[in-house]
Amino acid sequence: MATLPDPSPHPVIRWAEQHLTDPQHIDCTTTVMLKILDGKCKMDAQNKAVIPLLYEVARRRPGKLLDEAYHSLIAQAQHGMDEAMTLFIYEKRLLAETMLSRPVMKAYKAWLRQHGILQQADSAE
Repeated sequence: MATLPDPSPHPVIRWAEQHLTDPQHIDCTTTVMLKILDGKCKMDAQNKAVIPLLYEVARRRPGKLLDEAYHSLIAQAQHGMDEAMTLFIYEKRLLAETMLSRPVMKAYKAWLRQHGILQQADSAE
């Protein structure tokens, strides 16, 4: 007898639904997602795989500084990227990082590690 796939969401998604509520954390998640898409993310594969799961929740919530245009861009990029799109994502990511500041991003990643969402091996900082 074949077993049906588990319809419950991934544990990271369940965690994000409960805890990923701070608009600044939403912006940080969006920014890291951009960094993954532009190919500049230095996270290890395990940590990098977590961010799209967090983003599934973050994209439906308001950020503090980043608006819907960023989410539309990410959605477009997830359907396929060429060199021009990669460069545009890179430019938008740099702008987002400038708006958020390095200490905010560091605090966000530390918060994710504190909750066991990211592993300590993260070298993206």
